[in-house]
Amino acid sequence: MLLFAMGFLLVIFQPSTGQFPRVCANTQSLLSKECCPPWDGDGSPCGELSRRGSCQNILLSQAPLGPQFPFSGVDDREDWPSVFYNRTCRCEGNFMGFNCGECKFGFSGLNCTERQLKTRRNIFQLTTDEKNKFLAYLNLAKSIPSQDYVIATGTYIQMNNGSNPMFRDINVYDLFVWMHYYASRDTLLGGSNVWRDIDFAHEAPGFLPWHRAFLLMWERQIQKITGDENFTIPYWDWRDAEDCGVCTDEYMGGRHPTNPNLLSLASIFSSWQVICTRSEEYNSQQALCNATSEGPIRRNPGNNDKSRTPRLPSSADVEFCLSLTQYESGSMDRMANYSFRNTLEGFADPQTAISNPSQSGLHNALHIYMNGSMSQVQGSANDPIFVIHHAFVDSIFERWLRRHRPMLEVYPAANAPIGHNRENYMVPFIPLYRNGEFFKSSRELGYDYEYLQEPAIQSFQDFLTPYLQQARQIWAWLVGAAVVGGIITAVLTGLVKACRKEKRGTSSEIQPLLIESEDYNNITYQSNF
Repeated sequence: MLLFAMGFLLVIFQPSTGQFPRVCANTQSLLSKECCPPWDGDGSPCGELSRRGSCQNILLSQAPLGPQFPFSGVDDREDWPSVFYNRTCRCEGNFMGFNCGECKFGFSGLNCTERQLKTRRNIFQLTTDEKNKFLAYLNLAKSIPSQDYVIATGTYIQMNNGSNPMFRDINVYDLFVWMHYYASRDTLLGGSNVWRDIDFAHEAPGFLPWHRAFLLMWERQIQKITGDENFTIPYWDWRDAEDCGVCTDEYMGGRHPTNPNLLSLASIFSSWQVICTRSEEYNSQQALCNATSEGPIRRNPGNNDKSRTPRLPSSADVEFCLSLTQYESGSMDRMANYSFRNTLEGFADPQTAISNPSQSGLHNALHIYMNGSMSQVQGSANDPIFVIHHAFVDSIFERWLRRHRPMLEVYPAANAPIGHNRENYMVPFIPLYRNGEFFKSSRELGYDYEYLQEPAIQSFQDFLTPYLQQARQIWAWLVGAAVVGGIITAVLTGLVKACRKEKRGTSSEIQPLLIESEDYNNITYQSNF
């Protein structure tokens, strides 16, 4: 009955964030390279009559890229989305969406002027009803077709440069599986040749902002197809876990009694079919994943290669990672040392921050530990554990942002791997988002984490930590400055007293120092911390 009600609500609440907008997946839009659909509210492109936005040329970043991708003009994702469209809606104020028909993350209301702050909670702290509702929402997303978006089943060249569109329908959940695949797939070079050292969502600075945007869009889709505007993604806090606590039929699916690589038949996820898991097959055919079903979810937690991932991450691993002051460093890829991003992603040792791609820590460790569908990058989002795992990874990113309070300029503007510079648009999202737009506190994007709200003292400690670290580095100078300052103060005090004594003996009248009220009001006080 619950699923029926949700299905009925789909008629009222339409999804509107994803990959190729259905209204732009046609010959006319591809040949004109324009995707500026009308907003239903006034019928004008991008809601221009209502001053929501306007159709504009795309402004691409000209900043140089890193050396990891030595080609140009061979991949549809280069300078996204210019191969497909060079004019899209540019929304004004707090409006957002491919037709400016939505509110930016963190805003709501008819004119998108009302601030929102929703809380993501620990999955083990949900009530039974809340947990069951979350599982039902996941299952609904797997069964309902996306109304506004389609996926590409061929490259732009295979589409004959737009004159032969190749798109197909897909359900809401698999739309996000496909987007994750598309961002991380190999470059097809023709014949049997591919280039593997490319990923628009991993192994570079954009890893955390990309997945932050991905989760926000996924969360909004669930809100829309269910009509539950208060829905938030729960997170799985896996620190110090001895096993996969969510791998039970009560939560994300237990182990099959006779085949340890499959899910228990008592779980709703045992009937799910995966897509986009056969990367070698796509490469050999020089084809894209077309979202054909490829079998059930596979998962065998804990029976992974222990030489690569000996254990699940610890609290100490997370705390060390949070202590790293550099967001990115060096080559800005999986070989980066002392990089918070690379350490959290899992390519650097969580105890030394030295790159070691042969080992998997933190984020990567969970994927390898699951030993199944989640362990292969391109198809990892097939397993619904992906969502609650990445929600917790995002919360660690949030803790780092709050502790170190970096300026936007900390995010690399140039020389990052392709697609990862600050002003690059994220692949394959339409509407367009730049990497730098999500390098900010989650509160500015309208959400928070339950465990970050509870201990106020912890938040205060996170606030003070960077300043204490800086003070520790310059303490000798501070002590010296204090001593010198004390001496100077003593000397000046002595001189002032002497002058006053002298004046008392020579002046018969002492006038007070006056400041006119209008001058007083013009005085400003500024301080730099």
